[in-house]
Amino acid sequence: MALEDGEIGWFSPDPRGIIPLEADGFHMPHGLKRVLKKNPFEIRLNTAFEAVMRACARRAETWISEEIIRSYRDLHLLGYAHSVECWQGKELVGGLYGVALGGAFFGESMFHTVTDASKVALVRLVEWMRLRGYTLLDIQWTTPHLKTFGAVDIPRVDYLQRLAAALQQPCEFS
Repeated sequence: MALEDGEIGWFSPDPRGIIPLEADGFHMPHGLKRVLKKNPFEIRLNTAFEAVMRACARRAETWISEEIIRSYRDLHLLGYAHSVECWQGKELVGGLYGVALGGAFFGESMFHTVTDASKVALVRLVEWMRLRGYTLLDIQWTTPHLKTFGAVDIPRVDYLQRLAAALQQPCEFS
């Protein structure tokens, strides 16, 4: 994360936030189920990676600096960083990005300019991860928003065990 002084900081919180991918762990808010039935967005993967990052950075306080954008853009070009995007026509209206390694996806940030777009991106990410055999969705820190999806904090020792197992899985994001 870019710190106020311009330095890049590395954080490993204990406890660590994850969103369980199991059917009994991931929770979809009831109102969002109605939104999904209407299918209001076209979902795309990796078609506007940098635009998603820049949209995530557009807020009063952000940890996403130009150096972070360049670094993640390089990871994207190497096939490690990915975006899930919500489109309405030609307009990018929501999405998220993160890094995929083995059977783990490390969610970094999300944004929306249209109600529910980032939530739909998260649901589609979870569906995609399940389809591809992923087992770990790392969110670093839980927030009240992510708790509505079943996000939980787990002790570092448990996280490291899950991470080690996930990294051994031969999953392909795209």
